[in-house]
Amino acid sequence: MKEALLYQKLDDETVRCDLCAHRCRIRSGGKGICQVRENHGGVLYTLVYGQSISQNVDPIEKKPLYHFYPGSRSFSIATPGCNFRCDWCQNWEISQMPREQHFIAGQKLSPVEVVSLAKKTGCRSIAYTYTEPTIFFEYSYDTARLARDAGVANVYVSNGYMSPEMLELLHPWLDAANIDLKAFRDKTYRTHVGARLQPVLDSLKLIHDYGIWLEVTTLVIPGINDDPGELKNIAEFIAQELGVDTPWHISRFFPQYKMNEITPTPPSTLNKAAEIGRGAGLRHVYLGNLAVETNTDCPVCGHRVIRRDGFGVRENRLNSESCCPDCGTPIAGVRMKYE
Repeated sequence: MKEALLYQKLDDETVRCDLCAHRCRIRSGGKGICQVRENHGGVLYTLVYGQSISQNVDPIEKKPLYHFYPGSRSFSIATPGCNFRCDWCQNWEISQMPREQHFIAGQKLSPVEVVSLAKKTGCRSIAYTYTEPTIFFEYSYDTARLARDAGVANVYVSNGYMSPEMLELLHPWLDAANIDLKAFRDKTYRTHVGARLQPVLDSLKLIHDYGIWLEVTTLVIPGINDDPGELKNIAEFIAQELGVDTPWHISRFFPQYKMNEITPTPPSTLNKAAEIGRGAGLRHVYLGNLAVETNTDCPVCGHRVIRRDGFGVRENRLNSESCCPDCGTPIAGVRMKYE
């Protein structure tokens, strides 16, 4: 075990974890909501440091990140655990493992080994993903610093429930993030996720203010967050608080975990959500989990600048300055013309 970062001793037996917005008060022998941070005699330890439950080479578009080194590969890692309990979680077998199975599986993989594997497999970035990377912060933090020295970028795929203190520590080493904005109703977060909405909105704004490249994903679930008014709230928040160049990924729900009784999202709902996003001024709206093209078009002249086939980039017409070759409009992102 490794001593955790970001906690305070409240007395001889109790600590407060300041890693995420839950700010759990944990007595000796107890664990936080994530079930992977444990108090031993007034010292908080992370139970998942270097404990990799999954490692894969993925297209960066699978994160999804469409405006960050498009066409590149990302070495993706995760540990067991999560600070959310989403009723629709697609990775619940590993995210909820410590809570439901009272067990932490995985194999030892040090930060040095992660970076070495990323370099060996030709990955442009390391993605901390699959489960919630905030709960394995110390592991990702040490890895990210080594990765930066090795010329490898760092990406978080997160629920956005980190504390400002955590982002203050991490942001110098974080290059991009895709944050799930699961709903725009606090009741939905409390009922189906076990959290609150406002800390997620605060994190989104803080990540944007730090200058980290940001993309947002919303899984649209029938009867949960598919009301046009709520989708408009999300789109307007992104446009007004994060900027109209922030890509919004709208994904189709399929029955998962505790929501097997809900039918998949009708494609018409996603198409309507895309219209709402564009109506709010968003320049780059993408549909996910749906058999449609996910190309990038110039927001000014409308010509296609990046053509994708699934998660693969088939054509990138941008010039070396990441501008549209037809009208010269800059396309927002990081190294949009990546070779």
